[in-house]
Amino acid sequence: MFFKRFFVLVFLFIFALNAAAQGKNKTIALKQILILIEKQHQVNFNYTENNLGTIKIIPPSKALSLTEKLLYLEKKTNLSFENIDNKFINIFNKNTIQSKIICGYVLSETDHKPVENANIQLTNGKGITTNQMGYFEFKKEKETAFLVSHIGFRSQKITSTDFDNTNCLTIFLASEVTELQEIKTNYFLTSGISKNNNGSFEIKPKKFGILPGLIEPDVLQTMQQIPGINSTDESVASINVRGGTHDQNLFLWNGIRMYQTGHFFGLISAFNPNLAHTISIYKNGSSAFYGESVSSVVSISSNPNTIEKNNFSAGINMINADIYSKFNITKKGFLEIAGRKSITDFVESPTYKEYFNKAFQNTSITDFENNQKIDYSSDKKFSFYDITIKYSQKIGLKDHLIIDLITINDKLKVFQTATINNTIQSEDNTLYQQNYGGNLSWKRNWNTKNTTSINLYSSYYELVANKGLTLENQKLKQENLVLDTGFKVENNHSINSKFTLNNGYQFNEMGVTNLDEVNNPQFYRKIKDVLRTHAIILEGKYTDTISKIYCSTGVRLNYIEKFKKYSIEPRLQFNYGISNHLNVEIVGEYKSQNSQQTIDLQKDYFGIEKRRWILSNDTTIPIQRSKQASISLSYNQNHWLLTVENFYKKVTGITSQSQGFQNQLEFLKINGAYTVIGTEILMQKKINHFLTWLSYTYNDNNYNFPSFQPPVFSNNFEMDHVISWAGMYEKNNLKIALGSKWYSGRPETTPVNTEINASNPVINYNVPNNKHLSSFFQVNFSSTYKWENATGMQYKLGLSILNVLNQKNEINEYYRISTLTNTVEEVKTFALQRTPNVSFRVSF
Repeated sequence: MFFKRFFVLVFLFIFALNAAAQGKNKTIALKQILILIEKQHQVNFNYTENNLGTIKIIPPSKALSLTEKLLYLEKKTNLSFENIDNKFINIFNKNTIQSKIICGYVLSETDHKPVENANIQLTNGKGITTNQMGYFEFKKEKETAFLVSHIGFRSQKITSTDFDNTNCLTIFLASEVTELQEIKTNYFLTSGISKNNNGSFEIKPKKFGILPGLIEPDVLQTMQQIPGINSTDESVASINVRGGTHDQNLFLWNGIRMYQTGHFFGLISAFNPNLAHTISIYKNGSSAFYGESVSSVVSISSNPNTIEKNNFSAGINMINADIYSKFNITKKGFLEIAGRKSITDFVESPTYKEYFNKAFQNTSITDFENNQKIDYSSDKKFSFYDITIKYSQKIGLKDHLIIDLITINDKLKVFQTATINNTIQSEDNTLYQQNYGGNLSWKRNWNTKNTTSINLYSSYYELVANKGLTLENQKLKQENLVLDTGFKVENNHSINSKFTLNNGYQFNEMGVTNLDEVNNPQFYRKIKDVLRTHAIILEGKYTDTISKIYCSTGVRLNYIEKFKKYSIEPRLQFNYGISNHLNVEIVGEYKSQNSQQTIDLQKDYFGIEKRRWILSNDTTIPIQRSKQASISLSYNQNHWLLTVENFYKKVTGITSQSQGFQNQLEFLKINGAYTVIGTEILMQKKINHFLTWLSYTYNDNNYNFPSFQPPVFSNNFEMDHVISWAGMYEKNNLKIALGSKWYSGRPETTPVNTEINASNPVINYNVPNNKHLSSFFQVNFSSTYKWENATGMQYKLGLSILNVLNQKNEINEYYRISTLTNTVEEVKTFALQRTPNVSFRVSF
């Protein structure tokens, strides 16, 4: 019995060992093996059921590494295993791919997760979508390229060179991180201009339609079509937003503050119109991240910072020529270069002559000419250029580095001579105006809900005038220099789908130098001031598309080191959809500004660019502070748009020297404020390819200088009534625009009488701004046509005519004493006469 039991036990033990050995060598479904490997190594396999089929193999040993297991599986199956960062493993069939199909996996570049329902657009017009694992496949046939796209990601084009292999493609889509802002009005004045729920206007030059008198999307000319934004002297270097002066506007180009905004001393925008990608304009209620302005904010972004195909364009008009080029230098980096230069070195077109006459009328340049009629000769040379460079590079999956550079330059040389009584009298004048800027930006996406951006920026502005008088052996030099440097940190946190929180810090150092030097009689004055400011910013945004509520509140805490002063600036933007067609908007802000432009003498810098930048000293030159509030209603239905906005604006701390007085206040140095109350109305209708609009603006704009009598009187930049109309037709590649603008004349101060007391040669004036100039009226026309040849090269031809009716519009008037007659003489300045312009552009 003992031996029997012993043999039974031995038999059972051997059988168990054999069964265990057979269990280890048992084949199981490949899908089950993959599940086991996923759990052990924390990876995900991407595959289709067709590839796995009914494959059964003996599982690899658990002791093997992930790489060893994948090699084992490749040997045992007719499949390839592609390991992506030890997180995702793509499985595909080599033979099937090579002969019949194109397949691939679409993954997110940020976290390498599959992108489900991504659109695959084929060249034959058909389309497919990816499955939950990001997988797709289609028959090879004659496909040479396809486009991959998905909401929230940047589209990517795949060509035959990318899928000419035996493996499945792995396509990484970059996230398109954009701040969601529901657009309230998508077609404002023309195509390419929209009104956002935060109260800002957004201009997309690449989508720009047409406006009267414009054949290019010039940002500073375009913004003057918006109700409440005007220029009393037709200059882009003197834009008045709700009664403010030009220097009270903050102009930013890729985060760099620009102190020079115009070429030709204000007749042409200094920003290349063929470059800008997005322009945001705030008349009121700007973000708390914007400081150093008491009026509007104009923020220009030159590129969407996305990888696109290489492109090149060049154009010319009757004032300047320009080129633009963008080319990819790496898979994730590109370089963009644009340049523009005047053509006055080669030809003086009719457009140039009209601009020259407008810019230099009633300046020392024309004064010399008018006073020297005997053997008079003149040699005038004027030129300008601007250059911009952008380098964009993505680093890894989360970082983005951008470098922006810009230079703007204007140069005028005038040599004038006259022979009087055998005596040669001459003037040799030069005037330089230039602005250089640079910005280094780094942005990191920590995750889908948190981003950080850091900007290091610098802006240098220089205005230099040299005047030489041969007869008097006198040389005069004037300089105005500005160096503005700083950095900004901005953090964005997406709390949920409705609420975002932003915070940041900004440091700024601004130095201003003013120099006046004369050799005979000897005089030298140089003043340099520096201010350093710190700002802490906090901002929250709430957006609920269901309840139609948008609300953004922010606060900016400023600290000025030199004055040891703090200031708190709250901001508000609120928009509520009362119904599907009716919106109410309430915006308000407190802001401050430590710099301003002043005029010492009207003849400074030859009277052409007589304004110079200065800094506040907190006493005789106070810090400017503003508070604004506005409420508007907007109705939009059946292609009708009606907006009515009422606003209140008050700015304190202004100086009389910053307002350009040419009356009894010209040589006074007093401080005060101005207050504006107004209404802006726009009515717009779109009918098929035709769009027309009519706008009206009313302003009641008054100064208050407590130390002057009377203390309250009309503002120099007051426009009581402004009416604009335009009609545009856009169909296919043809665009035509005709429009007109009428406004009541700006204020002027008249003398009490025209006689002068020889012993005391002073003009006796009436109450400041006691009269208004005659009203201004102008009709403008423009048209463009675009076509394309068989090779894909595009051509664009444009024609514009400013002041079609050739109206003689007076834009300024002042009085001076004539030394010949010892009487008061009247000096008038006029707007442009009829001015044509033609442009031609080619791009590919």
